[in-house]
Amino acid sequence: MDKMFVGIDVSKERLDVHVQPSEEAFAVARDEAGIAELIGRLQAAPPALVVLEATGGLQVKVAGALAAAGVPVAVVNPRQVRDFARATGQLAKTDRLDARVIALFAAAVQPEPRKLPDEAANLLKALVARRRELIELRVAERNRLRQSTAGWVRGDLERSIDALTKRIEALDAEIEDHVKGSPIWQVREDLLRSVPGVGKTLSRTLLAELPELGKLTRRKIAALVGVAPFARDSGTLRGRRMITGGRPAVRAVLYMATVAASRCNPAIAATYKRLRAAGKPAKVALTACMRKLLVILNAIARDQRPWQSA
Repeated sequence: MDKMFVGIDVSKERLDVHVQPSEEAFAVARDEAGIAELIGRLQAAPPALVVLEATGGLQVKVAGALAAAGVPVAVVNPRQVRDFARATGQLAKTDRLDARVIALFAAAVQPEPRKLPDEAANLLKALVARRRELIELRVAERNRLRQSTAGWVRGDLERSIDALTKRIEALDAEIEDHVKGSPIWQVREDLLRSVPGVGKTLSRTLLAELPELGKLTRRKIAALVGVAPFARDSGTLRGRRMITGGRPAVRAVLYMATVAASRCNPAIAATYKRLRAAGKPAKVALTACMRKLLVILNAIARDQRPWQSA
């Protein structure tokens, strides 16, 4: 019997479901009753794999319920599915068509189901994401303050900045308590912070946003974050290697940590100086150092051994 693959397009109100190779299609509401109906239908005829797109958090509840029910589920990057749709000539886009494309993608690519984060991990990710949002708001307010000349407006901006700073400090305390409340996270953070240049912001971003750290090879972890250069060659043309995709939130924090590590971490500093001496632009050298720092952190998380300077 052919294996069954299911694609689910998640929207605010409903779930459009498509089954391959039977071409069965149906929809349920995205609420407790609808998800229960979906699980019942999938358990009656167990699929080899269910695939959903990562859609701004809307998929979390559905994927969690499916995984808890023992249904193999994978959450994939929407861009992968759209690229697959274009490659197969599917240019039209509706919820039902999207569900079918996701099912076809599941059958063709068969992405590996991964263990979904538990409630504590989801909370840590939400706290770290909220802190990042408040930091961005404070940066925007500070930029406005530098440009403003009106006295009342400047005072209002200063009050806004002070309020945002207090909220960020409260979030920092909440994240601190959350990490210290888990012995596993506390040990993991201590290992990561043993590396010169790695502070709380990077270590907690990695805990929240990169649970795969230590579980993948150095090439796969670099590609996952988006610091692995991809070739752009054709015939005799040798194009510039460029990084693409990945997880921008992790990459942004990793960049700032690498800038610090290029001054205080002997391994990163040596790599940066060697590349600059070879004529590489500063940004290219820093990107290579980002990859090196990530590989070091991946090895430390894998081996459960702290940093040891050569």
